[in-house]
Amino acid sequence: MPEPILELKDVKAGYGSIKALKGISIKAYEGEIVSIIGANGAGKSTTLMTICNVVKATSGDIYYRGERINSVNSDKLPEMGLCQVPEGRRIFPRLSVEENLDMGAFHRKDKEIADDMERAFDMFPILKERRRQPGGTLSGGEQQMLAIARALMSRPKVLLLDEPSLGLAPLIVQQIFDIVGEINKQGTTVILVEQNARVALSMAKRGYVLETGNVVMEDDAKVLLDNPDIQKAYLGE
Repeated sequence: MPEPILELKDVKAGYGSIKALKGISIKAYEGEIVSIIGANGAGKSTTLMTICNVVKATSGDIYYRGERINSVNSDKLPEMGLCQVPEGRRIFPRLSVEENLDMGAFHRKDKEIADDMERAFDMFPILKERRRQPGGTLSGGEQQMLAIARALMSRPKVLLLDEPSLGLAPLIVQQIFDIVGEINKQGTTVILVEQNARVALSMAKRGYVLETGNVVMEDDAKVLLDNPDIQKAYLGE
């Protein structure tokens, strides 16, 4: 069995006295989509923020490509190939679409940034049309596309996606997930935190279920989709 490209071992984290993660262990192998599902407050977003060191792990270990990254500054991780698209998009509203994309490549010194921007525009044609517009004038779906495209400008090996469908119309959600599937086919490992458990598990190879800061179930995504308890709790069946 190959080594995981990303691994959390018994990771605990929280906010002051609130223990949001109570010792979770998660693995992702190169080329996978791994989905993390759970109710609001289960610790899904905290998991991604702890991987990126935005929230500090109080104990446990986080490994990326075999290297322990607990103490690596969050702004250094995109250089290493680990990039997050946070919940709520967090684009730069006053910067143009192009300038937002440039910010995604802030750490790069190579001469292929313009080529990668054109690839992003091929993947998200609406962004090409809007390339001179301030990011804040885009619709919610367009802002989500911009947030993903900006992350891709860092050439991630692992892309952490936090609630990409939040607040979007079903048609836009389908577009976003089609693109996520395409990104994965091109070789990027994806960790997907998503309230829409059915879509998340349908796309993934493996899945984890979080409840109140604990991993309560992990399995192949198809097995989780067919699990009556999961269907009842998360799929509305």
